[in-house]
Amino acid sequence: MSESAFLVLVLATALTAGLSAVVGMAGGITLLSVMLLYLDPLIVIPIHGVVQLASNGSRTWIQREHVHWSLVGRYAVLALPAGLIGFRFAKTIPPQALKAFIGFFVLGVTWRPRWISIGSRPRNPNPKRRFVILGGVTGFLNMLIGATGPIIAPFFLDLGLDRRALVGTKAACQAVGHLAKVSVFAAAGFSFLHWAPLLGALIGAAFIGSFLGSRLLDHVNEVWFVRLYKGVLTLLALRLILAFVMDLAAPATSAG
Repeated sequence: MSESAFLVLVLATALTAGLSAVVGMAGGITLLSVMLLYLDPLIVIPIHGVVQLASNGSRTWIQREHVHWSLVGRYAVLALPAGLIGFRFAKTIPPQALKAFIGFFVLGVTWRPRWISIGSRPRNPNPKRRFVILGGVTGFLNMLIGATGPIIAPFFLDLGLDRRALVGTKAACQAVGHLAKVSVFAAAGFSFLHWAPLLGALIGAAFIGSFLGSRLLDHVNEVWFVRLYKGVLTLLALRLILAFVMDLAAPATSAG
């Protein structure tokens, strides 16, 4: 890897960690896109997992007093078993098609949350129960697409959490997911030590970005935070769908 690519990845890690610390998401999938410019996808997924473990872990620590650990515990129940299953399917599903599906899902659950009724009853809704299933679903998908922040983000909107509790609890859930992913790749024989210099620099950058972003979060207005949160979710979803549409159009353009 060239020195310029190394520096770009370090800077991108710091900036995206700061973004996630303020908005609660978007950093992981943005960093994944940057990494894919320089590294093979089969290398990006596990390396990205380590960096996101550091990024989410640092945000969890910073916001530890606001984390709802009962939700994190429910989320962790199926994360590793589902990750093992997802690893077996990692090469069998077209990634663009899966990302497009996620894009539509994110749009629906963000703007029409009642469409999603996992673990809730019509007359006695309890969204907390959804986190057991959510941990399993994202544990599976985490092995396929690497960044599942936009998937779990909408499920935090109807819990009545303030911005610090939302960012901290979501970060803790994602840290659990990335820990499961890294464990699966390590068991499968991926050589993390080979990438130790890059990983060390990226982990340091993630800590710095999380710290600076968390300081900025203290000055964010609650109302504008929710608006920004939904806005970023919408843009990410549209980006996933657009990538799928362009992928479909490419063969037709080539044939013409």
